[in-house]
Amino acid sequence: MKQNRTVRTYFLKSLLCFLACTLPCTGFGNAPYSPLYTPKKHEVRAVWLTTFRGLDWPTTQIKSEADIDKQKKELTDILDQLQAAHINTVLFQTRVRGNLIYPSDIEIWCESLTGKAGGNPGYDPLAFAIEECHKRGMELHAWMVSVPLGSDEVHKEMGSESITKRYPHLCKRFRNNWYLNPGHPDSKKYLASLVNELITRYDVDGVHLDYIRYPDRPKRFPDASDYRKYGKGKTLDQWRRDNITAFVRAVYDEVKSTKPWVKVSSAPLGKYRNTSRYKAGWNGYHDVYQEAQAWMKEGIQDIIFPMLYYRDNYFYPFVLDWKEHSYGRMVAPGLGIYFLHPSEGDWTLDEIERQLNFMRWSGCEGESHFRSRFLTDNTQGLYNLVQEDFYYTPALVPPITWIDSIAPSTPQEVQMKREKSTIHLTWASATDNMEGGMRYNIYASHNFPVDTDNPSNLISTYLTDTCYIHQETPFQPTLHYAVTAIDRCGNESTPVQLRTEEAPKPRTLEELKRTM
Repeated sequence: MKQNRTVRTYFLKSLLCFLACTLPCTGFGNAPYSPLYTPKKHEVRAVWLTTFRGLDWPTTQIKSEADIDKQKKELTDILDQLQAAHINTVLFQTRVRGNLIYPSDIEIWCESLTGKAGGNPGYDPLAFAIEECHKRGMELHAWMVSVPLGSDEVHKEMGSESITKRYPHLCKRFRNNWYLNPGHPDSKKYLASLVNELITRYDVDGVHLDYIRYPDRPKRFPDASDYRKYGKGKTLDQWRRDNITAFVRAVYDEVKSTKPWVKVSSAPLGKYRNTSRYKAGWNGYHDVYQEAQAWMKEGIQDIIFPMLYYRDNYFYPFVLDWKEHSYGRMVAPGLGIYFLHPSEGDWTLDEIERQLNFMRWSGCEGESHFRSRFLTDNTQGLYNLVQEDFYYTPALVPPITWIDSIAPSTPQEVQMKREKSTIHLTWASATDNMEGGMRYNIYASHNFPVDTDNPSNLISTYLTDTCYIHQETPFQPTLHYAVTAIDRCGNESTPVQLRTEEAPKPRTLEELKRTM
């Protein structure tokens, strides 16, 4: 009781300090806001988009050619909603349970696309998803379920193509399910080979490792023979932790040696271990052998998305613990927004609102929502809350300066042309010290020069083309523009400022009527 009282007192003091900072401010368009809701220019705003059993996508399984368009439209509708809410990162489930949602030489097609294991959907869903995310200024991180391989039933349906048949020495059966064996040295090579195939064939922005751990309550996991062979005098617990860390290290090294700008992240359990503030109970370090804070210390993670699907003292102290042990890497806790649904839990919207506020106050680099359907379905008004109060301006993903901190060149030969209320901007490609391609951001403001540090002025992000068209509204005062280049590590150039010298004449009422 004494410990609980201490924790409550600590957070009450923190909250009072936080609330004391709520001074009126003014953003783009003179919209008032307070620091409680003030968006950042750099912030990870992510969602997990689940393809397992079509939980988020797809609900249409392909049985005919016409179903391809239906399945694609389902996805673009979801992405349109995420874009409108200024989500900038989609954690797109790519490896599901020893199967994939893209064509591979290593594993077979996931059944969620067609209803049949190994069924070819007739198009490449991952390539399509990447293209559509990039069109909308969003990053796509390939979410890979790392260790679980699925149930006996799943692998029976896979038949001879199952990894359990092709590489039985890499697999372990435990409680009627199959797992990639962390104790075998070749397992990490197998996972790294999947990642290599993925990043060499696809323009993903990140690789996201899920279930990068032993199965729940794994005391009797059948790895005794591997431990005797490879343990080398370590305790069983530390040997298992080192096995999982070896997975993470192998993937990180594979990615960075091929495409260093591709971000590597994971979703560890939300409670790392006991802290000085609170006893964790079931946690990643002791129970599933995740040493995730050591991964950040070693520098083999770019972002951590700890699954903090908790409330009260099981949430707030552990947010601080992750941030305090981030070693300069990004922390974007996962929020259990599914608990807002009446079939999942008894949470109310104010719980998520408090958590969002706390994470901004604590200095976290952002957050992720589990899962996308609970956001896009506006569960208890969550979509409205984030769109109107928290994410009402776009945001850029924070740069990974530990990989590269050199900004690209400033765009050159920038031209602006007005045709009535349409603004055409064009520019020549910028250059950078690293491969990966160049993207561009557009800013606009009534004031000149345009303040590119103010997220309220950011109107379009991560453009891949050197042309931008902006349609101004009839009553909008003259806007000035700025263009910046941004490299794949997130470093942004100095802006090119464009003053709009002549504003269009105000339209008469009769002119406006003719356009309606």
